[in-house]
Amino acid sequence: MGCWIWNESLSIILVLSWLGVNLYLFIDTFCWYEEEESFLYTRVILGSTLAWARASAVCLNFNCMLILLPISRNLISFMRGTSTCCRGPWRRQLDKNLKFHKLVAYGIAVNATIHIVAHLCNLQRFHWSQSAHAEGLLAVLSKLGNAPNESYLNPIRTFHTNTITELLTTIAGVTGLIISLALILIMTSSTEFIRQVSYELFWYTHHVFIIFFISLAIHGAGRIIRGQTLESQLRHNVTFCRDHYAQWQKAAPCPMPQFSGKEPSAWKWVLGPVVLYACERIIRFWRFQQEVVITKVVSHPSGVLELHMKKRNFKMAPGQYVLIQCPSVSRLEWHPFTLTSAPQENFFSVHIRAAGDWTEALCKAFGAEGPAPQELWSLPRLAVDGPFGTALTDVFHYPVSVCIAAGIGVTPFASLLKSIWYKCESQTQLKLSKVYFYWICRDPKAFEWFADLLLSLETLMSERGKAHFLSYHIFLTGWDENQAVHIALHWDESTDVITGLKQKTFYGRPNWSNEFRQMAYAHPSSSIGVFFCGPKALSKTLQRMCRLYSSADPRGVHFYYNRESF
Repeated sequence: MGCWIWNESLSIILVLSWLGVNLYLFIDTFCWYEEEESFLYTRVILGSTLAWARASAVCLNFNCMLILLPISRNLISFMRGTSTCCRGPWRRQLDKNLKFHKLVAYGIAVNATIHIVAHLCNLQRFHWSQSAHAEGLLAVLSKLGNAPNESYLNPIRTFHTNTITELLTTIAGVTGLIISLALILIMTSSTEFIRQVSYELFWYTHHVFIIFFISLAIHGAGRIIRGQTLESQLRHNVTFCRDHYAQWQKAAPCPMPQFSGKEPSAWKWVLGPVVLYACERIIRFWRFQQEVVITKVVSHPSGVLELHMKKRNFKMAPGQYVLIQCPSVSRLEWHPFTLTSAPQENFFSVHIRAAGDWTEALCKAFGAEGPAPQELWSLPRLAVDGPFGTALTDVFHYPVSVCIAAGIGVTPFASLLKSIWYKCESQTQLKLSKVYFYWICRDPKAFEWFADLLLSLETLMSERGKAHFLSYHIFLTGWDENQAVHIALHWDESTDVITGLKQKTFYGRPNWSNEFRQMAYAHPSSSIGVFFCGPKALSKTLQRMCRLYSSADPRGVHFYYNRESF
């Protein structure tokens, strides 16, 4: 359990570090605006909401600086491949890039809400200070700018001004509204429900971030919130003059104060990440231009389309994925698919199941629904970006690996098992000495191509005398009465009636407690990598099992959990 705790502790440390920086920036900026002399007169009108607005703005800029980094796939792949800077638990943190991206997005939402509410209060205070009820220093400050050679502090010039109209005629007001609407669109379309119902809607609305960042960069250009200029501070001592406002311009120590807005700074925060992400998109565009040759199309009866492709200088590792675009279906959308081929093959392949508007249109374009396959020369053009690394690429780094798939989540493991097949055939020496493979599905016939792969692997392992190397367990969770009768009648046959494999299919769901206990007993002092692709509910169960059956003794067994996500 010790190593598992260290990995989880590292994740917690990174999250706490992010929270700590946010708190430091907020408190430091808040205190500065509460105490800074140049904003003393501004605070007379606005009070503490000035500090609330500015502190949340700094945190907003900080999080906007971070939000693009976790989705820069080429950067993450580069860091993953640089073993000197990303080893062990640090490398596993890269697999949580999407979690961090979501965490930062929540930070943006919280600080944006604080910023909006604070500025709405500021707007009301500006408006009220022009009323007949305002008196004393507050009234004097609000009237500044009416006489020649005076600079204003209050952007609302009269009490009868419509504040909403005034707001929408300023750069800050218009860009603030655009930023707010863009953020609402991005956040609401990113919910799991929307992504499952319409991935295309999520994809398109997420690209409103371009408008978000442009508006953010110019948001402060209006300089509505103003403070006393440095030159004015040297001539106009606020400590003395604030109590003698009736003598301004009359007494020598108190000339009329001059005000100006702060230079916009948001662009300085986001410039680096935006340039980095722009390079990411340029690389993607360059890869889009590269020719992809489709060498084979296989339409499986289960509604799965298999594509074999070739591309110049394409190098992959087991478990990686690519982004695919089909211009004839959509000129903007890129969708991720796990590679199901092995690095040793002279092509790369993906298996695509029709499970949405885009995938259905792609399968139709490639003749998956037709009576006969199309000629290769007549097929639509494809663009491929990648490959990109995921957690599964670390399978060969452990002496024992446990691969668990649910339903279509089996596709990432096809490349791995093929790679094992080729390595065993060439008798390559591996650090990996044992693989446990679990597959939970409702209908194995939906993935017949994968059962065929397991059959060929099973045959090879037997021929090489390495039948012990791969231990696989298939669990069927859905069947009808006719299937149950058919299974019972053929139960005594040497091969499984469902898959044709020597290993019989289990019916129902695995008892994970028993499975992990047996693995811990069989490998008492090993590091075991657990790799999963499937639903969140099962992911939480497996994560709990890894924690429960990892030893507190550093010399004991340790389970390292990795979830496939892209």
